[in-house]
Amino acid sequence: MDSATLRGRRGIEWSRASAARARGWRLAIDKPSLLGSGEGMATIVVDPQCEVWGVLYDITASDFEHLELTEGVRIDHYRRTEIVVEPLVTGEAAAEPSVPALTVTSDERNPSLRPTRRYMRLLVSGAQEHGLPATWIERLRSIEAVDSGSW
Repeated sequence: MDSATLRGRRGIEWSRASAARARGWRLAIDKPSLLGSGEGMATIVVDPQCEVWGVLYDITASDFEHLELTEGVRIDHYRRTEIVVEPLVTGEAAAEPSVPALTVTSDERNPSLRPTRRYMRLLVSGAQEHGLPATWIERLRSIEAVDSGSW
């Protein structure tokens, strides 16, 4: 997620943000939206052969609770999931090879859903802003997206 969305719309500040990889997980953007808009939203699913890249944000417990509220964790839209990630520092593996992290995931999926172009722009923007690998950014750009309201 890009900083403007996390800070602006969500009101969440972080003390540190870094690119990170989670091995054994795969990105899926076919989660039905909370509002039933017909667009696909992101989740990660267990897949031993894959890895996902994202941003590891250092936020307060109260900000994480607020994030869970905005993502619908309290109504089982997503659930809190602890994963292990490998943070990167300026393109190199960090001194500490892996750390626990919290994210939100969901098993609710619909393979016919596609993300909107706006949603994908936010994901790509956040990936670029936080220095995720170029190959991952290209993968995000390659995901089929639709115009808002075209489902």
